[in-house]
Amino acid sequence: MSTHTTVTPAGTTNIPVRRMDFEFDDAIPKYWFDNNPFLTMLLTGLSCVFPEGERMFMRAVRHYQDQITDPELQKEVRAFIGQEAHHGKEHQSFNNLMAKKDLPIAMIEAFVKQAIAFEEKNLSKERMLAKTCALEHFTAMFAEMILEHPEFLDGIDERLKPLWLWHAVEESEHKAVAYDVYQTAVGSYWTRVSEMAVTSVLFSFFTGLHTVQLMRASGEQRNVKAIAQGLNKLVGRKGFFRGMLPQYLAYYRPDFHPNQRDSTALRNKGLLLLKQYLGDKIALAA
Repeated sequence: MSTHTTVTPAGTTNIPVRRMDFEFDDAIPKYWFDNNPFLTMLLTGLSCVFPEGERMFMRAVRHYQDQITDPELQKEVRAFIGQEAHHGKEHQSFNNLMAKKDLPIAMIEAFVKQAIAFEEKNLSKERMLAKTCALEHFTAMFAEMILEHPEFLDGIDERLKPLWLWHAVEESEHKAVAYDVYQTAVGSYWTRVSEMAVTSVLFSFFTGLHTVQLMRASGEQRNVKAIAQGLNKLVGRKGFFRGMLPQYLAYYRPDFHPNQRDSTALRNKGLLLLKQYLGDKIALAA
């Protein structure tokens, strides 16, 4: 095991567990993102992965919980598990809403559950924790891009914006927890970066696959206009993913740590925006 254990300095993070209990109106339209089937199904496909994915994250971190001696990290792990549990719960509620719109949500969720079970059976605990770190880096990058450019959410139905904004804030808040557990309990640079490389390919492939499955179920797989508009919003000249490559590549540095990017101001911005939607229901701690 590596002796290089870059961990978050004690007292530098605040990870409140917020119980949101969102209720989603059945009247929310099927294409709730810019009336665009491609963008809607892309995010819906991601949401289908979240409930079981979050449970996998919790299992991967919990396996090493008894090896953590730092009381601050112990506290953060408990908060991480609490936040991820609520993410799974709220996205399951959203998935249930979308299942009412004649989409194969249950099929995708079942596939995700089987795929994760296969990985957990065939990969080591170290690999599963490294995979969790990799996926947490992806979600943190996406989350902080949303917090930096909340105009990306402008086309989303107002009743759904709080779900995605809240999730983004909390992914940023706990972005270093799984990584710190990994560095404390495992520490292998090779395992960390090789798993990121593998996970990058799998994540991209299956995100695309689930989007295609949902588009096909909607009869929109040949909607070239919607696909072109969606891709422009994501990877066009001012696209959501533009400028994200340096953050992704930073993960491969031996001295990388998620908190090298101080995102406190972004989270505060996101929490203030959430307060406009939810009032005092959202805690402004950051």
